Amino acid sequence: MMRALVAGGAIVAVFVAAALVSLVWTPWDVTALDIAGKLQPPSRAHWLGTDHFGRDVLSMLMVGARVSIAVALVAVGIGMGLGVPLGLAAAARHGSLLDEIVMRGNDLVFAFPALLIAIMITAVFGPSAVNAIVAIGIFNVPVFARLTRGAALSLWPRDFVLAARMAGKGDARISLEHILPNLVNLLIVQGTIQFSLGILAEAGLSYVGLGAQPPTPSWGRMLAESQTMFALAPHLALAPGLAIVLTVLGLNLMGDGLRDLLDPRLRRVRA
Repeated sequence: MMRALVAGGAIVAVFVAAALVSLVWTPWDVTALDIAGKLQPPSRAHWLGTDHFGRDVLSMLMVGARVSIAVALVAVGIGMGLGVPLGLAAAARHGSLLDEIVMRGNDLVFAFPALLIAIMITAVFGPSAVNAIVAIGIFNVPVFARLTRGAALSLWPRDFVLAARMAGKGDARISLEHILPNLVNLLIVQGTIQFSLGILAEAGLSYVGLGAQPPTPSWGRMLAESQTMFALAPHLALAPGLAIVLTVLGLNLMGDGLRDLLDPRLRRVRA
């Protein structure tokens, strides 16, 4: 339990630190081109080598971490900020028209993959990191709405909710004061999982050209640009690929560790 949480937290902390450091410093300027020094292998000057434009791969990874983490974090925030209130409202009005509208709306969003939603948004507004955030955020809304509704429905028949009703509290106040606090642990765990999926989604969108646009580095676009040069410079694909794998692995380990730590039923089983 704690080993997974510590290991995952350590991995994520490394990439978060790299993203934060990139705000003020990178080993090399990621926008500076050096055609004469292109496709260099890892060396003292360039620890992870250079790409086909002579840019430092380590510096690009650091800035790419900033982009991926920012996109995934804001997208999860959008999904949680809209999905949780919708789920609470649907659970409070279970069986009503509002509940039906929320659930059918969730089904409608789930019917379209995040990539297709991104393509539709891009067709109207153009490719950018902001549109990638919107696309991933929209896909996260029904995830949190369904999770919140299902968990909240199991709490509404409880005695403490009935006592709140007897005290004259309305559905909205009960949801905020009694239901939501009991869902925080569940939402934190799901948030880490969606965060890792957001990293993957951002990389996928950037890979097909729908994410962050040049000259801003992106892990997904670094993979796309390196695929035709893998035989000449395999480090161009290995560096961003390993960054994506390790970040997602770290977030999943954190999610598993937090689930085991916060879920009292699992604590009783282990005891």
